Amino acid sequence: MNDIIKKIEDAQLKAELPEFRVGDTIKVYAKIKEGNRERTQVFEGTVIKRQNGGVKETFTVRKFSNGIGVEKSWPLHSPIVEKIEVVRHGKVRRAKLYYLRERVGKAAKVKEKVK
Repeated sequence: MNDIIKKIEDAQLKAELPEFRVGDTIKVYAKIKEGNRERTQVFEGTVIKRQNGGVKETFTVRKFSNGIGVEKSWPLHSPIVEKIEVVRHGKVRRAKLYYLRERVGKAAKVKEKVK
């Protein structure tokens, strides 16, 4: 029984995903359906968490829009997410960046990782 579920889940995994971590700034290209039309909308922000694994893996991105913090969560392997583009890699020491919710402006920035 467990092998059957694993085979079904493996078939639903996306093959090509960029490598990104918590603290990275990414662009998420998501499909938006408006009536009978479908378009792509870009959401750019900092990844504040990734959780679970496999097909159920989700990630949350936070950005500032007109001075207001906006967070959005997506399933990683969802057909709604067209593609993910990594803009820059952040240098963080935590798995979840919930502390960014209380910060505004320059204090809410994450340092860039230098390779």
